[in-house]
Amino acid sequence: MLASAGLLTIGLVAGGYLLGDGLLRAREADRSVTVRGLAERDVTADLATWTIAYSSKSANLAEAQAEIDRDTDAIRGFFTELGFKADALQPTGANVSQYSNYGKTTYTIRQRLSLRTTDIEKAQAAVARQFDLIKRGVVLEDGSGMSYTFTKLNDIKPEMVAEATRDARESAQQFAEDSGTDVGSIKSATQGYFSVQSRDGDGGGYGVSDTPYKKVRVVTTVNFYLE
Repeated sequence: MLASAGLLTIGLVAGGYLLGDGLLRAREADRSVTVRGLAERDVTADLATWTIAYSSKSANLAEAQAEIDRDTDAIRGFFTELGFKADALQPTGANVSQYSNYGKTTYTIRQRLSLRTTDIEKAQAAVARQFDLIKRGVVLEDGSGMSYTFTKLNDIKPEMVAEATRDARESAQQFAEDSGTDVGSIKSATQGYFSVQSRDGDGGGYGVSDTPYKKVRVVTTVNFYLE
């Protein structure tokens, strides 16, 4: 009977030790730190798109159309002189509207042409000379403007995610040193959205020239085990 009680006591002690050790290891396994890592890269756009919106008004529809045709020829001539091929400029929309005032009808024709090119330097040169279009009688409307796009984001994504993760580990390492621990493996990680913005702050828009010089940015949130 005493032997059985002794074995039971030993079993309880051993079981308590194993349970306590297991809880300690469980608590240690739960020790972690969540940090954010940043990666940024300056890039140059590889696609330029310029939407040119213009219009004409007249009491005579044929005259309004003739004016639009003259403007279209002037625009095409402008880009030809700059060295663009004819197919670089494509029509993207047109509409005709009319309104009457005291029995007098006025016709308005609006038209849009779009330039699409991968020659960024030539696109910049065209924008720099856009007032030449005005000198030729073309009045640019709201909605006209150059837009530069970086299309090779997928090519740099893996490297930037790795860079952001390294940045997050450095932050975690600093935290670990301050708390007397070491950084372990990644427990979980979340990748933020990639953003492509103007490098120097100009976002483009009506009256503001967009820039081909962009900054790509991504933030990752990483949870590291602490050992």
